[in-house]
Amino acid sequence: MKRFSWPVRVYYEDTDTGGVVYYANYLKFFERARTEWLRNFGLNQDKLALEEGLIFVVRRALLDFVRPARLDDMLEVTVEPLKLAHVYVDLAQEARRGTQVLARAEVRVACLNRQNFKPVAMPRSLKDVL
Repeated sequence: MKRFSWPVRVYYEDTDTGGVVYYANYLKFFERARTEWLRNFGLNQDKLALEEGLIFVVRRALLDFVRPARLDDMLEVTVEPLKLAHVYVDLAQEARRGTQVLARAEVRVACLNRQNFKPVAMPRSLKDVL
């Protein structure tokens, strides 16, 4: 499966009093990269929710913080599918500055029914795209 990359700049609002990216903001960077990854396939989460009754939720996230990112750094945030199952997809994500890995994540994203929030199988058409 192919790795997707999305650029992000570190702004003042992303940093803590030490001048480095506040750890929780990596979750935001990873979320935005996943959204852009889906858009890359022509998938819109609002449309999936309204027309298909499907939503994606993070079921699990394991993060490893390796090096700090700082104000004005230009980062590359990646998404790489690891496993596509019946109702979820496991993803590897990284935030990099050049060749340096700053943070890593393993994320499980589950597909749920929008009405009752119960797991539901991803449609074949969606699995084929991913």
